[in-house]
Amino acid sequence: MMPEKRIVIVDDDEFIRKTFFLLLSKKYNVYLASDAREAMARFEKSPIDLIIADLRLPRKSGLQMVADFRRSGYKGKIILISAWAEQVSSEELERLGVDRIFLKPLDLNSLNETIDALLGD
Repeated sequence: MMPEKRIVIVDDDEFIRKTFFLLLSKKYNVYLASDAREAMARFEKSPIDLIIADLRLPRKSGLQMVADFRRSGYKGKIILISAWAEQVSSEELERLGVDRIFLKPLDLNSLNETIDALLGD
């Protein structure tokens, strides 16, 4: 049976993108993007259920990307990942509808549990 839920991983680090792909592709359709532009192009092609994005991206921050997605009508789930999460206010995360922020280094078990809970699996 093919996975139905679609996740876009947005990170400029290829190793992180590939790691996420290996972790999640057995259970979900996983698409990779190195920046906000690639992620938006994927969104314009087909629905997305979850965005997992680094807070620091080239050209546009993860928060700016989330704001763009929300303005474009994206109503799905969002997880941000950062080594610098203290730079983001909880008010801003709530305003943008960010479901969860994870600090690097990641606790992969907790991340997997959160993804499953957000996507109802």
